[in-house]
Amino acid sequence: MGSITIVENVSLDGVVQAPGRPDEDTRDGFSHGGWFGPYPDAVLGEVMGRGMAGPGAMLFGRRTFESMQASWAGTTDNPFGPVLDAKQKYVVTRDPDWSPTWANTTVLAGDAAETVADLKGSTDLDLTVLGSPDLLATLLPAGLVDHAWLAVAPVVLGSGRTLFPAGAHLRWELVESVATTTGVVLTHYRAVP
Repeated sequence: MGSITIVENVSLDGVVQAPGRPDEDTRDGFSHGGWFGPYPDAVLGEVMGRGMAGPGAMLFGRRTFESMQASWAGTTDNPFGPVLDAKQKYVVTRDPDWSPTWANTTVLAGDAAETVADLKGSTDLDLTVLGSPDLLATLLPAGLVDHAWLAVAPVVLGSGRTLFPAGAHLRWELVESVATTTGVVLTHYRAVP
């Protein structure tokens, strides 16, 4: 059976919406897009790069997948584009007719919890979820997430989509914690059954 690891940039108040760009996700009037911009450093790059370089596949919700494709597909002037191009990517969507154009992409159409549980049960792959808060709102309460890498930034946003859905009751144990030079705390948690 495979495992699922989530990798999230998160504010002190739990917001994960639009960390990368001002226009990344403005749903519900969110105006703080790009909030994670001041925080990357060499420590963050080294720790998060460990997971990107390893074997396994990527798992995305459709909105995050389309954003990632627009930013990284076919790029060669950075260390991430070629890695993401080569990785197997799975995209969860409700639209069975949607057809992605990024190489090595498989569509998982239908109910997110069911399609991801089926994938996890039928493979030995380690699946990594980047972003995709709407997908995580289904996967986390369903108990499908095994590990969480959180890059907790020293900022409070006061609004936006949060990582953990209301009513979710989950237990985690700390595996590793690393502080960056910009005040971000990188934490690796393992789900406790």
